[in-house]
Amino acid sequence: MTDTDPQDLADRYIAQWVVPEATARRAAIEQLWAEEGTHFLQPPVEIREIATGLGFDRSTLQARGIDAFETRVARSHEQFVKEAGLTFRSGNDAVRLHDMVKFSWQTVSTGTGEVVGGGLEILMLDEHDRIKADYMFPGA
Repeated sequence: MTDTDPQDLADRYIAQWVVPEATARRAAIEQLWAEEGTHFLQPPVEIREIATGLGFDRSTLQARGIDAFETRVARSHEQFVKEAGLTFRSGNDAVRLHDMVKFSWQTVSTGTGEVVGGGLEILMLDEHDRIKADYMFPGA
């Protein structure tokens, strides 16, 4: 474990979602993530209800490994940043406890500056302070 500043880590984590250029985005992801890191997403209530109605007892979505996470970030960037005119920012409240970092984030309209959403992020770090597990709770 190193002395990575939790707020710096949170800011770099948020930044990877808004990098417009694919090569730079991949480089940011590779700096932050362990090779087999896993991103877990608790989807919005509507999706969880549909999954339950289809007989799924779990509705957690996940992306495992840098390639899968890069795809996740690229699609999110396309949908929310490029098409919807949104950006993301840290809540400036990152705290670290041993190998865990917790922080909130906000979704902001680039046109109005209005906060239109947000959530909670919990990152589990490996011995090199790279993300080995990421638990995302939109709307929390």
